[in-house]
Amino acid sequence: MQNAEAVLEIIRSRGSKGLPLEEVYRQLFNPDLYLRAYGRLYRNAGAMTRGVTAETVDGMSKAKITSIIDRIRHERYRWTPVRREYIPKANGKMRPLGIPVWSDKLLQEAMRSILEAYYEPQFSENSHGFRPQHGCHTALADIQHAWHGTKWFIEGDIKGCFDNIDHEILLSILQEKIRDNRFLILASNLLKAGYLEDWRYNKTHSGTPQGGVISPILANIHLDRLDRFVERTLIPEFTRGKIRKMNPVYKRLFYRIRKLEKNGEADAARELRKELRSYPTGDQHDPNYRRLRYIRYADDFLLGFAGPKDEAEEIKVRLKTFLGDHLKLELSEEKTLITHASEMARFLGYKVSIRRSDERPQLNGMPELRVPSEVLDKVCARYMRDGKPTHRTELIHDSDFDIVNRYGAEYRGIVQYYVLAHNVRWLGRLRWYMESSLLRTLARKHNTTTTKMARLYGRRMVTPSGTMMKCSPSSSNVKAKIH
Repeated sequence: MQNAEAVLEIIRSRGSKGLPLEEVYRQLFNPDLYLRAYGRLYRNAGAMTRGVTAETVDGMSKAKITSIIDRIRHERYRWTPVRREYIPKANGKMRPLGIPVWSDKLLQEAMRSILEAYYEPQFSENSHGFRPQHGCHTALADIQHAWHGTKWFIEGDIKGCFDNIDHEILLSILQEKIRDNRFLILASNLLKAGYLEDWRYNKTHSGTPQGGVISPILANIHLDRLDRFVERTLIPEFTRGKIRKMNPVYKRLFYRIRKLEKNGEADAARELRKELRSYPTGDQHDPNYRRLRYIRYADDFLLGFAGPKDEAEEIKVRLKTFLGDHLKLELSEEKTLITHASEMARFLGYKVSIRRSDERPQLNGMPELRVPSEVLDKVCARYMRDGKPTHRTELIHDSDFDIVNRYGAEYRGIVQYYVLAHNVRWLGRLRWYMESSLLRTLARKHNTTTTKMARLYGRRMVTPSGTMMKCSPSSSNVKAKIH
């Protein structure tokens, strides 16, 4: 058998050339593919979580891989229903979560690696969810760098996308490129494996496998049709003109300035140039100029449109019709909004708008990403009680190093996610609450004061403004003090 990476590279090459994938089922006989899958899965926290049986990663062995391959080879592999649990969502509702047995996870990962190798070169660059070298920041960076002059945002959210994917449509999409019935039957049986809730079996008539590692790639394959519709139909239809024609007011002032400069009236020209900066160069109502831009992350997508609102409304209707007619999916009415660019659209936890500033008119028309104030309030609330910073009782029995490391990891996670925000300085407020909460937690643990803990673990830093005390102790500093 060939090395798994060599096999996947061949599959990737066929995908990049748009060639059909044939005899892919027999690649599941390769033990190296399962060892690769094991290497990707065993570190996950869910690897030790039981499904409907007691099987977990703890019982992993080469004999288990041999057993899976033997059942695959003789087409006797049967998917086990997942165990359904419910986890809370941010809005207070509960989200269903499926927990597969370990053998199913391993086989799903092997299938996922094949599908990813083949379809990844064919996916749109406007799709950023669950893809290598893509993520939230690549999607947001695209908006930040390319969405200049946007007038309307169309926020899209597909209602219950993962739970409502139509099996027949998904399988028909797979059949277009994968010419191997045994692989397609295996995928079909996976989609229909069902789930156990309160130990009662329930069939799955739609949706991708809950909690399955293969679900994200299947969703991307399904929604690739949406990407193609937007890119090949809507964008060409709602894009026209190379550049906007010049704003009449801007044009008139520009020529007046040139005339004043030619006549040697430099002071008057300088004053008029200041006024010129407050006007956009292009005509915002140019009927011969349109731009439509698109970005998608999983089931959330955002379109930026430079044009009139009635055409933005038409785009929304066209999207709704396409999803219903071709993918049997439904747009969430409460989350699919048309927002003026001067206001704030929501995407991936950020607020997105187009700048409009009289103080810095040269920035007008540029996209702006911001940390939502309500998100900041919610995060700060974790470290507060009655409006003031407070200690965290659940951490008091941990070591000082672990407490500091926990706070540091939480702070870094938030800052690193919102690092693209233009108002990232707002996170200074969060830092103050977290520093205060950290010192109070250490003080409660040692039955002392926050001042003493700051002196013990803090450090002095030389800054351009003088020597300052850094109250938030670093993990390395704490470790040195302990040892």
